[in-house]
Formats: sequence, C-alpha cells, structure tokens
Amino acid sequence: MEELLKIARKSAESAEVFHMVSRRTTAQFEANRLKQIQTREGTATALRIVKNGRVGFAQASGNIKDQDVLNMALETSPFGYQVNFLFPSFQSFPQVEVFDPQVEGVAIKDVVSLGENIIREVCANTPGILCEGSLSRGTATLTIDNTSGEHASCRRSSFSVSMDGMLIRDGDMLYVGDIRSSCRPIIDHGPISGEIIRQLDLARKNATIGTGIFPVIFTPFGVAGALLAPLISAFNGKTVLDGASPLKDKIGQQIFDKSFSFHDDPTLPFQPGSTPFDDEGVPARKNTLVNAGMVEQFYYDLHTAALAGTNSTGNGNRNGGMPSPSPHALVIDPGHTPLDEMIKNIKEGLIIEQLMGAEQGNILNGDFSGNVLLGYKVENGAIAGRVKDTMVYGNVYQLLKDITAIGNDSRWIAGYVNTPSICCPQISIASK
Repeated sequence: MEELLKIARKSAESAEVFHMVSRRTTAQFEANRLKQIQTREGTATALRIVKNGRVGFAQASGNIKDQDVLNMALETSPFGYQVNFLFPSFQSFPQVEVFDPQVEGVAIKDVVSLGENIIREVCANTPGILCEGSLSRGTATLTIDNTSGEHASCRRSSFSVSMDGMLIRDGDMLYVGDIRSSCRPIIDHGPISGEIIRQLDLARKNATIGTGIFPVIFTPFGVAGALLAPLISAFNGKTVLDGASPLKDKIGQQIFDKSFSFHDDPTLPFQPGSTPFDDEGVPARKNTLVNAGMVEQFYYDLHTAALAGTNSTGNGNRNGGMPSPSPHALVIDPGHTPLDEMIKNIKEGLIIEQLMGAEQGNILNGDFSGNVLLGYKVENGAIAGRVKDTMVYGNVYQLLKDITAIGNDSRWIAGYVNTPSICCPQISIASK
C-alpha cells in the first residue's frame, strides 16, 4: 500500500488506497444434509486518484503490480467526475468493537454441528420439511491510506447462520426460515431452530382473509422486507441531491408518527454493520434520520456531501466499487407493546412475516406491493392460521404516519437491521 500510494502521488494531485484481506469458511446444507465446505481467501486493492481535477478509479483482486493498478486508474481519470472534495486527513476514530478472536477458534466441525442441530430439531418438529442454508465464520482486515495523511485500519470478525425450510403438502408450499449474524461466535442453535419452529406451528392451520382494508402487524422480518427499502432510498443523499426523494425538502417536518424514530448507528458493538470508519476513512457516527416522527437528516459520502454543500455523515460504502452513500446498521426504536397485546386488539387483520416482491413497487414514491409469502390471519384477537394467495399493497409514508403500536420485541435481522414489530391500522389486502 505504501509503495502504491507513493507512485500514485507522483502521477496525480491526490490519491487514496483501499486494501482488504479476508478469509471465510462456509458450510452449506441442502435437503437436510451437509453439501459442501468451502474456505475462501481474498485480497482486494482499490485505488482512487485525482488527476487534472477528475477522479480515476481502479480495483483489482489478488496479487497485482502497483504500476498496473495506477495505470488503470490513470486511464479512467479523463472520464471521471469532477472532484469537489478533499480526502480526509489524519483524525481519531470511535472505539467500536467489531472483532472477537474467538471466531477464528471455532472449529469447522462445530460449525457443521450447529447446522445439523438446527435441522434435527426442525425436522423432529415437522417431518417432511426440507432445510437448506449456510453457516460461515470469517475475518477481514481493512486499511485505508491517502495522500492527506489519513491512516485507518481495523480488523473485523463475522459469524452468520442462515437456515430456510420448505414444506410441500398437497401441492401447497410453505417457506420458513431465520437468519442471525454477529461479530461473535453463534454457538446456541436454540434461538434459530426455535424461531423456525414457531413459524411452522403458527402455519399448521390455514385461514382466509377477504379483500379490503384491514389492520396489519409487520413482524421484524416483515418490517425489514416490506418497509425499509423505500426509506433507505429516500434518506440517501444522492437520491435527495437528484431531487427524486419525497423527503428532499422535508427536513424539520413531522412526516411520520411521533412514536417512530429511525437511526443509522455503526457504533453498536459486535454488529456486522458496525465500524469505526466508513470505506473512505471518515469516522463513523450515529446518524438520527427520524426523531419522534420528524425528518432530521440524510446520509452522505464525501462526493454527494460536497455537491449538497454539507459534510459526509460517514456513510461512504464501496459495495464492490466506487464509494456511494449507504447505511451501516439501521435501528428503529422499540416501543412498549408486547406482540400478544397487538394481536388481542385486532378483530380481523393480518400478520406479515415475509413479503415476496415488495421492492417491485415505486420505491422512490414509497409504494410497495407483494404476495404474502408467510403471514397469518388474526381473528377476534387470536391467530387463526396461515393465509395463502394473498397480496398487500400500500405506501410506506402513509402507513408510518399513523401507527397503532410499536412492539417491544426488537431483534436484529441479518445483523444490519434492528427493528420491532409495527402495527398499522389499515392496509389494502387482496385475496383469492
């Protein structure tokens, strides 16, 4: 990295080197059996330069000559965007715990055993179900250096478990599953198999719901799958800058229910989305996007922040290429209402666990629609059974403007979203 930065400095006004070394071992299961175990090691180097006021960029995997990387970046620079920002200089970063050495010490046989135990319990509860999934552990070391004197480096660990189940009976297909991620080892199979079994038990009976407008409870999985995509887009500084966000001129306005608060917080310990700095070397910080229903701020990387006349919020994420605004770890503040109490207060309605195709609506406008992949009818304050052939559609801003209750059941979904259940008084439902 030092040599690459040194030669880049001679050819460009400024430069930044991003370097990552990673190692991950994954055990994959299919049809209730271990399918394969893979270990992958990777090295990625990215160079961003400023030449004649324009950005040049190159990225390479594995071992590659420094001069070759520089030549690729120089070749792209005449076509790059006009630079309007400076690379960050030396600064301090928050202490964020994202590495646990115990992850490296977890034997692969124990990873396999974890998967087998989950499948064993699920199959014992529901004979005939077919489970597939992946369990992985890994580490990564990230380093960023630039010609402004910045040096940022951290080591991360990760452990993830994803398990899905499919049950086919009389031509009916039922999908269930759970996913857990952490920077620490996941050693207890109980919460994962327990969540899948809970879904299976609630889905043993079938129920029907008519077409119309009904109250709906979005579980944490339902919130993450149906409601977040439009919000992520709307609060993106680039979308705001392009004038495409419906919230572009709503800073300081009450747009959501007062019970709704929404943050991006990469400073939380041992979460996969947490980090002491973003992929541009800007210190990470908690950014409150919505405070008690009021739009408070948007999130930016260096480039979009400069165009907007503001500062980066520490949300420059590469996602395999040039940095762009992206959230780290999204958190919706929990409420005080137990899920059972939400259910008891509904005469007829729907619980949504998983929605298929929710992102096919007009996301920029906040619209969503999709088929209920996993959901349950609520009748007279109790769960009556699983619904099939049911579609829901609505608008995120309308739903979150009038919230009946927010649950006290917050949980992490895949380590990047922490949300409770949310009960909305009315949503359009279409059923065969």
